[in-house]
Amino acid sequence: MSWIYLIIAGCLEIGWPVGLKMAQAPETRWSGIIIAVVFMVASGFLLWLAQKQIPIGTAYAVWTGIGAAGTFLVGVIFYQDPTSFLRYMGVMLIIGGVILLKVA
Repeated sequence: MSWIYLIIAGCLEIGWPVGLKMAQAPETRWSGIIIAVVFMVASGFLLWLAQKQIPIGTAYAVWTGIGAAGTFLVGVIFYQDPTSFLRYMGVMLIIGGVILLKVA
């Protein structure tokens, strides 16, 4: 169950940078801030639950890895963030590192 908590926490980790991005526009400032705070709290709580069974270093690396890779993809798809082969390779290295931590 801890790994399920951790994967959900990592996915929720994507929500708070998106909320902060939304908060940059005056018309969505407050809703963006609220979204960011809600996702931070939910993600942090699930990380806390996951760390009861998963070592802290592994849990934190997986949590931030899912958040970083997911936020990168959201930025590319919805916010026209720049892409390049090297940026995609960087994300693949993050994902590979997370997988290696799980396997080890």
